Amino acid sequence: MNIDRIYAESIAKEYAPKGTSKIVALRKLDRKAKLPANIFAYTFGTISALIAGTGMCLSMGVLGEGKYMIIGIIIGLLGFVGAGVNYPVYKNLLEKGKQKYAFEIIELAKQISDR
Repeated sequence: MNIDRIYAESIAKEYAPKGTSKIVALRKLDRKAKLPANIFAYTFGTISALIAGTGMCLSMGVLGEGKYMIIGIIIGLLGFVGAGVNYPVYKNLLEKGKQKYAFEIIELAKQISDR
């Protein structure tokens, strides 16, 4: 086994022009269908967690020296509600994205499987 030859071939594959195959197009369509839902879920979840954490800090007196306990509880609950709503909204957005690209994905998958 010639290790140098295998290594050279693997590097050459990296720089060789890549043809657009149907599998690559199918992966791109799948990513395109799921991307908006994923971006929303990560962004909204992060913001909700930060809001909940801020509310907890206010209610425990870490921020505001204990003066804002009631406001902190309300803010923390809003953050928890946002985190709880995140998954159903994500599922809804994901379903819409899948419906939008379903026809193209199914047709491309049929073309690939008929080979």
